[in-house]
Amino acid sequence: MERKKIVVGVIMGGTSSEREISIKTGKAVASALNEAGYIVKEILLNEDSIEAVEKEKIDVAFIAMHGRFGEDGELARLLEERKIPYTGSGPEGAKIAMDKVLTKKSFESFGVPTAEYIVLDSSISGEEADWFIKRHLSGYPVVVKPAREGSSVGVSIVDMRSELNDALSTAFRFDNKVLVEKYISGRELTCGILDGRALPLIELRPSKRFFDYKAKYEDPGTLYIVNPRLEPRLYRLCQEIALCAHIAVGARDFSRVDMILQERKVFVLEVNTIPGLTERSLLPKAAAAIGVDYQTLCIRMLEMALRRKALCA
Repeated sequence: MERKKIVVGVIMGGTSSEREISIKTGKAVASALNEAGYIVKEILLNEDSIEAVEKEKIDVAFIAMHGRFGEDGELARLLEERKIPYTGSGPEGAKIAMDKVLTKKSFESFGVPTAEYIVLDSSISGEEADWFIKRHLSGYPVVVKPAREGSSVGVSIVDMRSELNDALSTAFRFDNKVLVEKYISGRELTCGILDGRALPLIELRPSKRFFDYKAKYEDPGTLYIVNPRLEPRLYRLCQEIALCAHIAVGARDFSRVDMILQERKVFVLEVNTIPGLTERSLLPKAAAAIGVDYQTLCIRMLEMALRRKALCA
């Protein structure tokens, strides 16, 4: 089908803490696809429902929804029920990647290296949490994260017991299940995956201690080094581990895998099945390094969904 006849619904917004970033991603994607010749409809969700999608007649959905409902596989499941093809991972892969605990279990099953961790629920006291941390993680420092949030929302690095209660309170504001993992110091790397291929690595050097929400979206002091200097064998190992992590969670078409490199050891943090596509985002930077510009990247993401539709027809 010719581009000028394909109606693309770019779905953005939602009710999660990442709504603002989702809208930025969605509008950038919509603009790129519109300039490429597609008929584009921007679909802004203000609730966890696809009623707004059902009001539009679209041939394919481009999911630009970060956070819950969009990134956890629920939106994909509802689109599948209505036989609307969509970009990115299927419901199960998205659900696993969004849930840091399920992600850890998948990594363990596939032998993907990752930091030691424990899981806590909201009924636990600070004293109990401290005991578990000392018993199972050999003490501090640790990283405390809500199990099902993205963009480092609700994440704290805890260096000592006196900081633990505040970190738990912050994380439990976003989820009743919290992941506590051993803090791994080292170089922060990310590797985009596109259509079964690992893209060039990017090293992140935030001006703060770690790559949190502000460092990702607001801090002009954050440095992004494409193709960082690494021994070739170690560079390839990072790419191979990223691709394995992508496969382990059941991601499809594209993702972004975040890692820590501590000397020569790689620790995978997470897999993002709907990575940001704003002007500051990492996947477009990695794609550009192999000659894939922003518009072409969006087209390739869309074409993978259209290809599935053709195969299923």
